[in-house]
Amino acid sequence: MGTLFRNGTVITASDMLKADVLVEGEVVTLIGLELDAAGHEVVDCDGMYLMPGGIDVHTHLELPFGGTVSNDDFDTGHRALAFGGSTSHIDFVVQPIGGSLHDGLETWRAKSAHLAQVDYGFHMAVTDLRDEVMEEIPSLLDEGITSLKLFMAYKNVFQIDDTTLFRAMQVAAQQGMIVMVHAENGDVEAELTPRLLAEGKVEPKYHASSRPPEIEGEATNRAVVMAGLAGCPLYVVHVTTRAAVEAIQRGRALGYPVMGESCTQYFFLTVDDHLAMPGFEGAKFICSPPIRSDADHRVLWQAIRDGSLQHVSTDHCNFWYKGGVGPWQEWAAAHDNSEWVDYEAQDPSYRRPGKELGLGNFAKIPNGMPGLEERMMVMWQHGVNSGRISPTRFVELMCSNPAKIFGMYPKKGTIAVGSDADIAIWDPNEEHVLSVETTHMRTDYIVYEGMPIRGRPRQVWLRGRKIVDGDNWLGRNADGRFIARRPGAPVL
Repeated sequence: MGTLFRNGTVITASDMLKADVLVEGEVVTLIGLELDAAGHEVVDCDGMYLMPGGIDVHTHLELPFGGTVSNDDFDTGHRALAFGGSTSHIDFVVQPIGGSLHDGLETWRAKSAHLAQVDYGFHMAVTDLRDEVMEEIPSLLDEGITSLKLFMAYKNVFQIDDTTLFRAMQVAAQQGMIVMVHAENGDVEAELTPRLLAEGKVEPKYHASSRPPEIEGEATNRAVVMAGLAGCPLYVVHVTTRAAVEAIQRGRALGYPVMGESCTQYFFLTVDDHLAMPGFEGAKFICSPPIRSDADHRVLWQAIRDGSLQHVSTDHCNFWYKGGVGPWQEWAAAHDNSEWVDYEAQDPSYRRPGKELGLGNFAKIPNGMPGLEERMMVMWQHGVNSGRISPTRFVELMCSNPAKIFGMYPKKGTIAVGSDADIAIWDPNEEHVLSVETTHMRTDYIVYEGMPIRGRPRQVWLRGRKIVDGDNWLGRNADGRFIARRPGAPVL
């Protein structure tokens, strides 16, 4: 017996049509009109849209950062993804300084396999690119990892020099891999930050002054030029500003294999309205690169309309706003800054350290914010409902493009015969208001608090099994599968 989704409107990156969808086992087996329901469970989708489950290729679950660990793990993070309409994501494995790439991979496997409730893949964030690590890169293909992330920022921590970046691009190009870059000039930021602090400019708003748009644009341009010379597919993560968009556009006009993404927060939040909020409130909105301006919002909307940028992710990396409750110092020392879920389970009031670590020094505020649950809904509201993008372009940006770029298509990212039956039944008319009170993320704030939304997933199915039904969670730990990705993916 299969599952027949009847009377819905199927939306893919290319089409929007009334059709029935038959799922047998874990895959779509038939799409057509008035399909025979005999022997199948029927799901009435009248008035609903059937979309591929969303894919977020930029998340940081249980990430050690800034003296703490991000709140959401492969349990709560996966639940939140699904309630937001997404069924797959790619998280970043972080190579330990002094260790190998496979050391990092084993750590992330231990974090994920027993908790995973949706499907997931890994990028490899390379933090210590010694000669022997460079030689290790091709072996990642055997592990289903086809993407490297390299940092042009975070001097004396993760930042690599241009020689190393170019060499890594050459190796990646030979292997059919893609290089992702965090594009900010870390040398300039390392000069600006101590100067601001010495001048007594310690509030959260000065985070933006330490990382101005110019250093993002300069680094993006540098990466684009090197990618063109190396013939290496390049994916610039979390693009925020005109200078970076224009650098990508120049490269694409020259035929360079370059692409980019932005993240939901960069379409809505500003320095003036959010980072500069009174007191310490602006800490909620600190991420790198920083949020920018209304003018940059307009640039980004145009960039996802005209194809200059190919995806909208989240860079989800959330920390308590009011953290550090209970005997957390003792726990951190005894447990090597880990096992924070167990710490917080001891007492409902206990919290691992969070944003408060940067009170009196913006440079010590953990970077990141929550967002993976709201991604699909806020971009539907302000993209589709506002008329900025079509429903098919929405699916292209949020589902199909990331699957294609990162070697998962057509198994993921579309509704087609033979594809995994990852389906979001989307109610385009349901109205609701985003609130921390209803989120499934492990957080004490959301950045879209009070935003009215029309449209949300009514049900979410992962490989033919229902995991979200209204407000009910039906997912199970260890049901999520690792997605082994293929090299040689297209440049879109």
